[in-house]
Amino acid sequence: MPADPHDSSSSSRSPLFGVLPWPERTAIAGALRTETVGGLVLLAAALIALIWANSPLSGAYETVRDFHFGIPALGLDLSVQHWTADGLLAVFFLVAGIELKRELVVGELRTPATAILPVVAAVCGMAVPAAVYLATVSAGGGSPGGWAVPMATDIAFALAVLAVISTHLPAALRAFLLTLAVVDDLGAILVIAVFFTADLNLWALAAAFAGLAVFYLLQRLRVRGWWWYVPLGLAVWALMYNSGVHATVAGVAMGLILRTQRDPARKGRPAETASPGERVAHLLRPLSAGVAVPLFALFAAGVSLSGSALAAVFTQPEPLGVVLGLVVGKTIGVFAGTYLTARFTRARLNPDLAWADIGALSVLAGIGFTVALLIGELAFTDPAATEHIKAAVLVGSLLAAGFATLLVRRRNRIYRHLYEAENLDADADGIPDIYQRDTIPGPEDTDGTAGRTGGQHT
Repeated sequence: MPADPHDSSSSSRSPLFGVLPWPERTAIAGALRTETVGGLVLLAAALIALIWANSPLSGAYETVRDFHFGIPALGLDLSVQHWTADGLLAVFFLVAGIELKRELVVGELRTPATAILPVVAAVCGMAVPAAVYLATVSAGGGSPGGWAVPMATDIAFALAVLAVISTHLPAALRAFLLTLAVVDDLGAILVIAVFFTADLNLWALAAAFAGLAVFYLLQRLRVRGWWWYVPLGLAVWALMYNSGVHATVAGVAMGLILRTQRDPARKGRPAETASPGERVAHLLRPLSAGVAVPLFALFAAGVSLSGSALAAVFTQPEPLGVVLGLVVGKTIGVFAGTYLTARFTRARLNPDLAWADIGALSVLAGIGFTVALLIGELAFTDPAATEHIKAAVLVGSLLAAGFATLLVRRRNRIYRHLYEAENLDADADGIPDIYQRDTIPGPEDTDGTAGRTGGQHT
């Protein structure tokens, strides 16, 4: 018989969204801080784009966005908009690839027991919005080509919303949102690579894979030095772009190749203080969150907000399918995936939380700004249709943000209590007291597996 998710009598059943192990929490905290700040910059960039594109200076916006530069001989004569989408977002996906590798090797995805929740939630959170979109366009006689647009969750935008409303969401829920987005990003890049690949140039693709093989070999041989990796990475990116596969695939591939485990001391060599993946992520995460993604938003979010354009969002089947996919599909998908995990595994919901909290988080996952805009540009070639899809992404993300704000604020008093309990450090030793109890993993539990049967806040 399936386990009852509300039964807390068995201590052997680990809680969903319990207290994170200390190493996992400290690793994720830095990423969340950077993503939150980057999300605020992203919001500002999107707002500037909307004001600029709907002002008397809209002609200047289009001129800058469509300005071409590059190296034509290498097939790299791109517009500013395409440089941000194909070039700068490769940095974003490189960081996403590193984060995914870290989760697979030392994080929440390294064992089936901890991976099942974010993986099932993410898969359901991608499948259901696509199904909602297809059902909508099927009923309205629209094009099914945009089915992948509402699949993505934008972690930076979501965290920015949490920062703006000044919530005290527990660390475990924030970490789940981050891990969900990491798996979501992998799904998005697979969709882009498989379904939105232009005519293939097999020679360029083979050369790109050869470059990735060299990249892997350098990592295996423990070769250090940016002068090896930066030129090689740029070459792989350019070859991937010219192959017809979207260039961001090169970023996530290199991120997955980078080592995320530190080498111990051996043969006279000292132990690594940081793995190559950690060093690259530390250097590039501020660039990704604070520059690459906001610049992409600046030149992708500048859509017309005229009455006719907004009316099209709710009257044409394709943009309506995107809105419903983000607001309804994401909520149902993420919530259903989480509930099914609790219903059919030995996991149980943390007794300090309620299913209403998971519902709010599921609504928040409907913010699909950055990657949704990217897929929208790939899925629709007609400029008018692309503008309507972009407007739908904006409207859907704003609706999801608004609904999530209402739901999260209602529970913020409880979140504040949990947040204070998680961060209480009465002895001022730099480690929250909750990690110094027998049932909670401390900083010495570097594998992050101990103490997961704890998690109740007292």
